[in-house]
Amino acid sequence: MAIPSQIFEKAYNLLPIETEEGEYLYNNAPLAELIFLADRIRQIHRPGNNVGWIIDRNVNITNVCFSQCSFCNFCRKKGSPDAYITSFEEYSRKIRELYSLGGDQLLLQGGMNPDLDLGFYMTLFKTLKELFPSLKLHALGPPEIVFLAKKENKSYHDILTSLISAGLDSLPGAGAEILSDRVRRILSPAKATADEWSEVMRTAHKLNLPTSATMMYGHIETVKERIEHLIKIRDIQNERPQGHYGFITFIPWPFQDKGTVLREKHNIKSSFSGPDYLRLIAVSRIILNNINNIQSSVLTVGKEIGMLSLHSGANDVGSVMIEENVVSAAGSQNRFDANELQALIREAGFIPVRRNQKYEPV
Repeated sequence: MAIPSQIFEKAYNLLPIETEEGEYLYNNAPLAELIFLADRIRQIHRPGNNVGWIIDRNVNITNVCFSQCSFCNFCRKKGSPDAYITSFEEYSRKIRELYSLGGDQLLLQGGMNPDLDLGFYMTLFKTLKELFPSLKLHALGPPEIVFLAKKENKSYHDILTSLISAGLDSLPGAGAEILSDRVRRILSPAKATADEWSEVMRTAHKLNLPTSATMMYGHIETVKERIEHLIKIRDIQNERPQGHYGFITFIPWPFQDKGTVLREKHNIKSSFSGPDYLRLIAVSRIILNNINNIQSSVLTVGKEIGMLSLHSGANDVGSVMIEENVVSAAGSQNRFDANELQALIREAGFIPVRRNQKYEPV
């Protein structure tokens, strides 16, 4: 069943696709037509043949987290024998290794540890910036901001302003999962609600703090909830002040199920398939008419699907991921060094362009 001409024209002219239209595309449109349309729209946002990539390192601040999300194997309870908080000595060693490999950005994430307050994070950021002045901190995420705001009895604005003053350069879109409270009550009831996640991002955009948006899909969500997630992201982006960064990129990835509570106790397995991932990438490009960059998660989908996604609306393959502990704990085994990531891009027929977190060439 071909894409109706009125939906095709709306999408190609970057007019907003509504929920029912998005559902129709996802459920009925031939994949080849979705890929064709998404690739053309990609050329409007990012003309040419360039595909971005970055060298950064993901260091987990702590693995202690009160949230205990049912899809996460990484977190530990307070007092667990293998619980940790990363030391400054470990940060120094890991950052020096990052620099030696040509990177200068640290993705700092981890659990919501009840023992860590705003002062801890401000001291951490300031110290890292004093030791490594050129270091870029892409750190925390909306759930941590909500957690700190409640803990400190402060507004999101105050928490973010304090963290920016301490050295925060950009805010990842972590913890979005699916922006549906029905889904969140099952997957992560202790984590930020969909509205809280959204309000943190609105606040960050008013402060002109660069952010990203994400989606973890392929578990208990419906197609309609996937579409509604994309439209919420688009609506938040529309609210950003003129000239502000807003969401620089959107990154979807499939649920990794190995050993998770969601699989072991509830028998919910990842519904990932290559064609469905390409369908999601294409529909994301079509619906997110105000976000320039779509990143393919080669870490979770692998080389072949990652290459195909670059013809389906994506224009970036993310990071070499010198270190990654969360999705790998749930079964992801895909790793690429700088040469392999560039070779993947070239093999797909594109030109690799190394970039920074703002998607500027370096």
